[in-house]
Amino acid sequence: MLSIPHMIVVFIVVLVVFGPQKLPELARGLGKLMAEFRKASTDFKTAFEEEMRDLERQALLAERKKAADAAAGEPIQPATIATASGAETPSSEGPAEPRGTEAPVISPVAESVARSGEESADIKAEAAAPTESEESRHDA
Repeated sequence: MLSIPHMIVVFIVVLVVFGPQKLPELARGLGKLMAEFRKASTDFKTAFEEEMRDLERQALLAERKKAADAAAGEPIQPATIATASGAETPSSEGPAEPRGTEAPVISPVAESVARSGEESADIKAEAAAPTESEESRHDA
């Protein structure tokens, strides 16, 4: 980093090289360049953090799905194929798909972005309240 004496020397050199008429114009250009650089770096940082949050959400959903599958403890049965004679034979194409599909449960994820007190209270209340599908799972 430049100290004050170094900055004075640089200012004198710039003043001698470019002259007093060009100095305000150069300063304006430098200011605009710095503002654009800050904006671009902020945009990049925001996009990066958003992508990281998306990856964390996907990983969390994958973990929850694995945990739900493990908790269900249902063995996967092979799919059967009906033949022309009416007999059913096991399929070698892979496991059968579940008959009932359930919508994924999406819950809020803690973010690194500071929120106002009112918004964070709403999010905490939503996270604490069980959803309908969670209540039906506990009842079953």
